Amino acid sequence: MSLPPLNAIRVFEAIGRTGSVKAAAEELFVTPGAASRQLAKLEESLQAPLFKRSHRQIALTPAGQRYFETVSEVLIQLSDATDEIRASKGRRPLHIWCPMTFGQRWLVPRLQAFRAQYPDRDVIFTTSLGPIDRNSTTTDVAIRIGRGSWPGCVCHRLMPIRLTPVCSPTLVEQTGPFRSARDLLRTTLLQSSARPAYWRIWLEAAGAKEIDPDRGITFESVSLAYQMAVSGAGVAMGQGVLVAEDLRSGRLVAPFPLVTDSMDAFYLIYPNRLSHDPFVCQFRDWVLKEANRPL
Repeated sequence: MSLPPLNAIRVFEAIGRTGSVKAAAEELFVTPGAASRQLAKLEESLQAPLFKRSHRQIALTPAGQRYFETVSEVLIQLSDATDEIRASKGRRPLHIWCPMTFGQRWLVPRLQAFRAQYPDRDVIFTTSLGPIDRNSTTTDVAIRIGRGSWPGCVCHRLMPIRLTPVCSPTLVEQTGPFRSARDLLRTTLLQSSARPAYWRIWLEAAGAKEIDPDRGITFESVSLAYQMAVSGAGVAMGQGVLVAEDLRSGRLVAPFPLVTDSMDAFYLIYPNRLSHDPFVCQFRDWVLKEANRPL
């Protein structure tokens, strides 16, 4: 049996369906470069061009169109057969990806509730400090920070990211109350390289032009910035739900009344092809319900 590279087939189908390498890459959680390499591998295997390429445009050749129609039909049949077997076994794992801090501070503490509601469902949970592993083709759903634009994906807005500085109550006792943003000059700003603009956004809203938004200590993980803030080492930029529990417990306090909108939000996203997947829909409905609970 002579078969082409199956990963390349999946990429080819997504590009043919979306008409865009970038959109297909977003859907499959790979880089555009990785998608292009898979397509080149397939064309080399077939020894035939499947797409006509021009500046910022790509279109199926006549041979590519015929191949696309066959591949699409076969993949649909394969998907249906796979879902049927998985449903009969009841054991298909759900692959979830999210940023590490969101996982630690919001999602993981709630996952036990999801397991209690769906005890027969298995979950493979992946976090990272950086962006999603774009070479992964196994991720079913992801939590992303952005403004709701991921081509090829269904996007559900979970919650906005609102910004306000946070620090330990011990720091306030040591330095005195923060009466204006200018008082931040007497302490250390704790930064996250993942969201470098957030201090600038808040300081501009506060009218604190004399404060350098880039000064202080910068961490790769915002969790480390929060940890340093709890220890009394400085002031971190709190991101809404990520510091809600610390504020409730008193580990952190918000010394300023000003809360500003970052324009970003947390989104639940998944490829269009999984929009009717039963397990994805279960998780989607559960996450949306959790996100709508009062903090």
